[in-house]
Amino acid sequence: MTRASPLHVVILAAGKGTRMRSEIPKVLQPLGGVPMITHVLERARALGPATVTVVVGHASDRVREAVHGKGLRFVEQAEQKGTGHAVALALEGQDPDQRVLILYGDVPLVPTADLDACVGSESRLTVLGAEVEDPSGYGRLVEHPPGHLERIVEERDADPALRLIRRINTGILAAAAGDLQRWLAAGEAQAAERHGEWYLTDVVAVARAENLPVALRISAQAAAVLGVNDRAQLAAQERLLQQARAEACMRGGLRLADPTRFDLRGSLAFGTDCFLDVNVILEGRVELGDRVTIGPGCRLRDVTVSEGAEIDAYSVLESCTVGPGCVVGPFARLRPGARLEPGARVGNFVEMKNATLGADAKANHLTYLGDVTVGARANIGAGTITCNYDGARKHRTEIGADAFIGSNSSLVAPVVVGDAATIGAGTVLTQDAPPHALTLSRAPQQTRTDWSRPRKAKG
Repeated sequence: MTRASPLHVVILAAGKGTRMRSEIPKVLQPLGGVPMITHVLERARALGPATVTVVVGHASDRVREAVHGKGLRFVEQAEQKGTGHAVALALEGQDPDQRVLILYGDVPLVPTADLDACVGSESRLTVLGAEVEDPSGYGRLVEHPPGHLERIVEERDADPALRLIRRINTGILAAAAGDLQRWLAAGEAQAAERHGEWYLTDVVAVARAENLPVALRISAQAAAVLGVNDRAQLAAQERLLQQARAEACMRGGLRLADPTRFDLRGSLAFGTDCFLDVNVILEGRVELGDRVTIGPGCRLRDVTVSEGAEIDAYSVLESCTVGPGCVVGPFARLRPGARLEPGARVGNFVEMKNATLGADAKANHLTYLGDVTVGARANIGAGTITCNYDGARKHRTEIGADAFIGSNSSLVAPVVVGDAATIGAGTVLTQDAPPHALTLSRAPQQTRTDWSRPRKAKG
């Protein structure tokens, strides 16, 4: 059988994943920022299959909702009778000449080369295995001769000699639909002897009973073909994925201070000479222009950063745009709708939301700018806030070019500050401030000489 035959991919995703100790179904546990099964679907679709069938069971509605797309069909395994039963359900009505590849929703990072080898194999049945240092918990592969699979022995059934075998079964295999249906039907009888547990691995023994050779492909990346059953194994797959992403970014020209402390949980496009310090987390769609620097501990989600900009340490940016030559942080937060025009500066403990900071304008520290447009070259003093919410509605503030907002000012929206206006420190602005003038509101300063500081009573 060759790749010329139509390909049908079956993804087994019916299990609960009890060892995850989570209300989230195992195949929906996050890996690289998306549900784990998403990675399996990406690999399946890359093979150009005619159909992809997902076998669902536990929390099937949640799995169906999370994974969808053209050419995807679902089969319900209402009663959990084992992997053999799941595959048999998925193959009902399939063309017997169609090539079938069996994948698993909890084996997310299988190398494409391994899948191509299984699908393109000339053998009637090809099984993917791996050689590991510690095979505990996995079925052992018994070969005769080497490279040809004789049988798969589950660990519970293996004698001490078989347990020394370090080649294990991944569960991934490829065969013609008609062959699988016939072999599974024969295996169903054996399932009755095991209290209804119907193993997919039984097809190997049935194929060998027909004197058919079973090809064995041993993955060159054993860690990538191991399944996820608990939190520790999920974390191991996360590191494996992030290592691959970091290496791909560095090959593309991105400089990382430490590739082991880098997390890409979405997609990243970057220009030349960009640098990311340690513990940077990128989510969603992130675009970096040339010569962008991102300091340690920053988190960016759905962000565009233009050339020459600097994001300093421990800043959080989401759904915002940073213009050329801007400086953000440290400890700044840009919320959705924030926009920095060329040369703008946002310093420590400044928060922006649905706000635009004009070219070369600056808000260097301790400021909240919400629902505001700030003109070019304006200076926003420390402690300034835009009071944009009246308890029911949001209102905008407009600050003109070259305006100077004194420290500890509150701008009660809706309000307009004119070009080159100055707002005195400590002002609560409730009316528009005209351009080229000083506006302030303060109570008269008083000094009382007849006042005494309270003291604690003695005794």
